[in-house]
Amino acid sequence: MQSGKNTMSFRSIFDAGELKSELEKSGVKPSFIPYIWKQVIQNPDAQLDQIPSLPSAAYPLLSSKFKTLTSCVHSAMDSSDQLTTKLLIKLQNGALVEAVIMRYDTRLGKYNGKPRPGGMRSTLCVSSQVGCKMGCTFCATGSMGFKSNLTSGEIVEQLVHASRISPIRNVVFMGMGEPLNNYGALVEAIHVMTGAPFHLSPKKITVSTVGIIHAIKKLHIDLPGLNLAVSLHAPVQEIRCQIMPAARAFPLVKLMDTLQEYQKNTQQKIFIEYIMLDGVNDEEQNAHQLGKLLETFQVVVNLIPFNPIGDLSKFSTSNEEKVSSFQKILRGTYGIRTTVRKEMGQDISGACGQLVVNKRSIENTVLLTDIEDLQVR
Repeated sequence: MQSGKNTMSFRSIFDAGELKSELEKSGVKPSFIPYIWKQVIQNPDAQLDQIPSLPSAAYPLLSSKFKTLTSCVHSAMDSSDQLTTKLLIKLQNGALVEAVIMRYDTRLGKYNGKPRPGGMRSTLCVSSQVGCKMGCTFCATGSMGFKSNLTSGEIVEQLVHASRISPIRNVVFMGMGEPLNNYGALVEAIHVMTGAPFHLSPKKITVSTVGIIHAIKKLHIDLPGLNLAVSLHAPVQEIRCQIMPAARAFPLVKLMDTLQEYQKNTQQKIFIEYIMLDGVNDEEQNAHQLGKLLETFQVVVNLIPFNPIGDLSKFSTSNEEKVSSFQKILRGTYGIRTTVRKEMGQDISGACGQLVVNKRSIENTVLLTDIEDLQVR
């Protein structure tokens, strides 16, 4: 591996735009790109100058400007039930991000009263930034502040690392960072994931956002067929601003207008994420406010049990009775499909709202994680 100052001049081979541009400059057809990626994926120790059957002009270019992987798995930790694996990934600039693999057995669910077909499948939760500037008060990542954006290649490399552990069927952008604040890299990374040789279906990819209005407006054009999840977390602007400072820049009325337009353009249901905070947003009154806010939409509301974040936490988890009552109001009174999230990976701090990278956590190779493992079916 290269070291020192020169390392930063190397780009990931999965930085699609950069790779395409450099190949074209050297007179090499971009149609070779999926083949190059396939060789790298199939041969973990592959050297770029050893990939067979490329035009001769490609070899000096690839070796001088690109690396097969610019990141590495710093540590991997399995939950006690073996269903969740948390990867701490070290970028070439030394920064650390997390990706979490969550395994589900589809046969445990029911469809038309019968067991679902299929078997084990894996969902990968990826990070899009180091840290986050949104500052949500219930999420540990917000305490880090914003450090940097990931490149599209660094996002895709999380999928490459995870695929070597478990075949990945779904990808959710619910790790560190606000994906729509890194819009260009997000779009490019998803285009790579849905193309050869990864071939993920856009229907199996979900992007979660706190509600970056200007980005949502163009999402359906740049990424058709994608699943959109909105971290709403409160039914009125006042509560939303208390727990999500960024909500001041994206007023609830404008956000709902934007989502209405998005749904009209896509004809797709929207996933609504709602973290249950005791005494803050979990009262029956709040359930009715949320129901009225969403009753004209096609949505699935995902109620998320709050995961404490150690000393950072000023919130408590809503009890099961409150969560159940909240769900019954949304379902019974407003006819809104509502699920309660099954938390995974809590014993390895791999559950929703817990992710923060700090010195202590690195030394212990145990990170607190901001993961929202939305199940998309």
